[in-house]
Amino acid sequence: MDIEQKQAEHIDYFVRIASTHKGASLANLVVEATSHPSLFAFSEILAVPNVLELQGTENSIYLDLLRLFAHGTWTDYKSNAGCFPQLIPDQILKLKQLTVLTLAETAKVLPYDVLMQELDVANVRELEDFLINECMYVGIVRGKLDQLRRCFEVQFAAGRDLRPGQLGNMIQTLTSWLTTSENLLISIQEKIKWADTMSELDKKHRKEVEEKVEEVKKSISLKADIDFRGHEEIYSEPGGVMDYEEDRSRPKRRRHPI
Repeated sequence: MDIEQKQAEHIDYFVRIASTHKGASLANLVVEATSHPSLFAFSEILAVPNVLELQGTENSIYLDLLRLFAHGTWTDYKSNAGCFPQLIPDQILKLKQLTVLTLAETAKVLPYDVLMQELDVANVRELEDFLINECMYVGIVRGKLDQLRRCFEVQFAAGRDLRPGQLGNMIQTLTSWLTTSENLLISIQEKIKWADTMSELDKKHRKEVEEKVEEVKKSISLKADIDFRGHEEIYSEPGGVMDYEEDRSRPKRRRHPI
């Protein structure tokens, strides 16, 4: 089962549960969701009306916590730790995994120094173990660890929830991409049309050449035939060529001295 299908099943489960709970009971649900080892998307849970009703209540910090896991990073938590409930180890691990996904959105080559700083990792060995065991084996990223260059080359990264305002930028980017694709398609079609035209011209020219070659062949053949018939007529005329035996039988003229 791939990660997308797992995500869909887990999201559906937590959305159904959240829809039937209110108040303090939702706090436990938020902790469970943000601790789940296979859940990395939270926007659908955030959209549940019962969850949004936590805003302004004594349990609003759990709504903020859910938003942190939807859009934030480990650095965001450290900068505002007093605004959130204290995280348990599974939540810390999850937030660091999500941090890797956020970094992979902006760059496909992640320097070890940046990763160690963002994840609070002490050394390269610990960082590589985290990337292999907690990210690549889980399936949220794929890539290559380059120890010589001290970087992680990202080949694939699961997407995170869209941040507020990010949808508009994404639509703009996709619109620009669509316009570029349409212009490229028009250019390709024009080149195909030009190639077809050149192909037809080439065929026409080739046909003309072949026709001229045939005309020359016929002309040469006709001339050769006429020449052959001319020679045949010359040699076939009476007296045109003296017979050798006839020539020998004729008496030779005697020359008289002067």
